[in-house]
Amino acid sequence: MRAIKLLSLIVTCFCGATLCLAASVPDKPITVRVASYNVEFGKSATPEQIGEMFKPYKLDIIGFDEAPDGDWTARVGKVLGMQYSFVGKISSANHKNKYKTILSRTPLEGNEEHKLTGRGWNPASVVRAVTKIDGVSFAFYSLHICKSGANDGHAHSLATKVLPEEATKRVIVVGDYNNNIGDAAMETVEGAGFRPTWNDLKIDLSKEFTYNAQNPKNNLGVIDHILFNSLSGAQATAGGIIELEKPLSDHKPIWAEIVFPRKLKKVKGSE
Repeated sequence: MRAIKLLSLIVTCFCGATLCLAASVPDKPITVRVASYNVEFGKSATPEQIGEMFKPYKLDIIGFDEAPDGDWTARVGKVLGMQYSFVGKISSANHKNKYKTILSRTPLEGNEEHKLTGRGWNPASVVRAVTKIDGVSFAFYSLHICKSGANDGHAHSLATKVLPEEATKRVIVVGDYNNNIGDAAMETVEGAGFRPTWNDLKIDLSKEFTYNAQNPKNNLGVIDHILFNSLSGAQATAGGIIELEKPLSDHKPIWAEIVFPRKLKKVKGSE
């Protein structure tokens, strides 16, 4: 009889603990690990080599630019166990094999590509897809744009025509912006409500560069970025520039771990 009571007490405690754990799940934040890489049309490395390079980062989603057409992105995914991909149709400046692509661990939906207009080389574009991570929807953009000013380039087109139409509450925009943080073009994108991961990571970008990895003396500083929408309440908790002993492209890959609150704060004036 005593043993039965003891067993009953254990079961009761276990059930209570389980209920408490279940109750805490709805408030658990979502961690998303992302990367961006301009691969220079795969000139210096195979997709398998790039997949092996990314393995230690345990990524959820990757944006590639200047990527080859066809199954190139899917081949990277095969190495990483990431089976969902989307390849755009617009090649940067109409050059061969300079497409924007997305590779994801979770299914993609709403795949689309937006042509961006402005000064400099054209056409430019950004590909977009939505994926669910831990039950929550994220809109993910991968781009390649030209250097410009505040209101005359692809960045302005992105910030004023594309991103304002996004209905998903959590948004990540990665790619080769060809602009440094602090440039007028990047301030235009930030002014649209987007925050660079560099701000949270406290990295002194004046001492770093992402281009040119193969010719450091002629580098242009950090021109590849990962941004997220500020209204999501997210914060970058890890990340940086991936330094390789032997560059696999003329750009360096970048990555970030971004933590998003599961419940969004209500903004004054919103429903």
